[in-house]
Amino acid sequence: MTFGGFSTTRNILLLPEGAGRLGTGSSAWRLGGAPARLISARDGRRRILVLGWCGATGPELSRLADSPLPTDIAWRWPGTYTVVEETPDGVVCHTDPASALPVYATAWSNGWAWSTSARMLARLTSAPVDSRRLACAVLAPSVPALVGSHTYYAGVEQLTPGCRTELPSDGGSPRSTALWRPDPVPGPPHPRLRVALSAAVALRTKAAPDLSCDLSGGLDSTSVAVLAATSLPARYKLNAVTIHPEGNADGADLRYARLASDAHADRITHHLFPLAAEHLPYTGITSVPATDEPAPSTLTLARLTAQLRWMRQHLGSRTHLTGDGGDSVLFQPPAHLADLIRHHTWPRALSEALGWARLRHRSIAPLLVDAALTARTTRRDALVALARSLASPGLPRDTRQDRVAWFHPLPAPPWARPEALRLLADAGTEAVDGEDPLPGVDISVRTLVDEIREVARTAAADAQVGTACGIDLHNPFLDAQVMDAVLRTSLDRRPRVHLYKPVLAGAMRHLLPTEVAARTTKGSFNTDHYAGLRANLPDLTALVDGHLAGLGLIDPDRLRVHLRRAAAGIPMPLAPIEQALSAEAWLHAHHHTPVPAWTDRAARSSGA
Repeated sequence: MTFGGFSTTRNILLLPEGAGRLGTGSSAWRLGGAPARLISARDGRRRILVLGWCGATGPELSRLADSPLPTDIAWRWPGTYTVVEETPDGVVCHTDPASALPVYATAWSNGWAWSTSARMLARLTSAPVDSRRLACAVLAPSVPALVGSHTYYAGVEQLTPGCRTELPSDGGSPRSTALWRPDPVPGPPHPRLRVALSAAVALRTKAAPDLSCDLSGGLDSTSVAVLAATSLPARYKLNAVTIHPEGNADGADLRYARLASDAHADRITHHLFPLAAEHLPYTGITSVPATDEPAPSTLTLARLTAQLRWMRQHLGSRTHLTGDGGDSVLFQPPAHLADLIRHHTWPRALSEALGWARLRHRSIAPLLVDAALTARTTRRDALVALARSLASPGLPRDTRQDRVAWFHPLPAPPWARPEALRLLADAGTEAVDGEDPLPGVDISVRTLVDEIREVARTAAADAQVGTACGIDLHNPFLDAQVMDAVLRTSLDRRPRVHLYKPVLAGAMRHLLPTEVAARTTKGSFNTDHYAGLRANLPDLTALVDGHLAGLGLIDPDRLRVHLRRAAAGIPMPLAPIEQALSAEAWLHAHHHTPVPAWTDRAARSSGA
């Protein structure tokens, strides 16, 4: 869904080709058919725009017209939405705390332009691709703190999620106030999660009762599927889709999916989508649609687009639900052990460290040492240490991804050029000086906020891929209300670090078969990834001599060597290679696909 506007309504005629104005006198516009509602104050000097999928009723919104907006306006109702106020003094954006509907801004014509599409703003200002942002994406994808508000376009910034940000009409500096904080509330989390997730799913089923849903057999998508099935009007049944390897209809994932569909056979129609050789990862990745940033689904593009087009053609689906985001919202990071030590809950810290050590087949002593050190380290101190290590790439660096720490950088790959490492070090230096909008939050919670926002924002790029296939993708786990329900759990109520999603299992036990609710594993497609690497190796080795190399970020000859080794099954970290390929495919799409031009021709009203 794409919206935008300007910080002033005076003499603003520009809007993207094909877009429509959101009401008379407003500078805001909409491209496409996403929901938008406009509320005007009686004196006509203030307009409130609710943009995106929002569960507020008409009377609830009408009451906002002539009174100050409540501080929780951006997460008061289920859905993925942002709220924008237009006044003579400028625009005020109340941003989604989860960042599932990110808002971007850039300086333009002595004022500000804002949009939910960073690429659209880049076209307005002719902004080039930001090389430092690319370096962070390829070399440090697991450290969102390095990115801050930067986007993939120079001069286009993301407004901080969960904030009230003023964009003055005269182009003055934005003023941002954090409104959302994950401060603990009393009570267990699973009842809150049940209410929030049920409302998130019901919002979509009410709007699109002919929707479809993933049913992978895992806990996340199965929970969303059964909630959707049971909230549909009586005359509808949910089209639930399970992907599986062609010729193998007996895998564990499919067995669990069948258990769930059989338990709700009167509400679910279960469909199987077999994956063949043409759906292997890395197949046709340069055909990815142009998006705001590299889509997480880029490497599995052939599988995703084939499934979406099949659902549209054979099921008539226009709206599709997934369980994406559940892992980020529901898993407890190892930093939870540091919180237990910091709050002096020694017996539980020891017990959970022992459980984590057994799960990971690690010694408990180094785990407790890491946790104790992290408990005494502030986020800024951790950023200082990270910046120091990035500035000295030749020095040894602890890159264990399951250790207890604030941040988990990847080892620098040998095919990264010095320019890329320098840009990464610059990002580290800037991150140290950045202001944390959530000071004083527990380490594990602060870590989860970063991860959830990264996953939610990049999922918006996947939604743009879905739009290109005629499907509106939704991820209810990434609704701000769902995130809020889980992250505001007090320390004594948080799940143990070594348990598998007990909060979701407790929330959904009334609807899931016992075996599904008790599941502690999920399927893996790692074998497919290696098969896809081998099958597409010629195309991939040709691709790497492209835009990243032209920007001086990678050595294509060295990367080709590592690609061949990875395809041969030689153990090595795949994450940087996958990030480089995704970024290269995105750059190819960006430079070969024009953005809708901005025009000053008279526009039709979009009728909010």
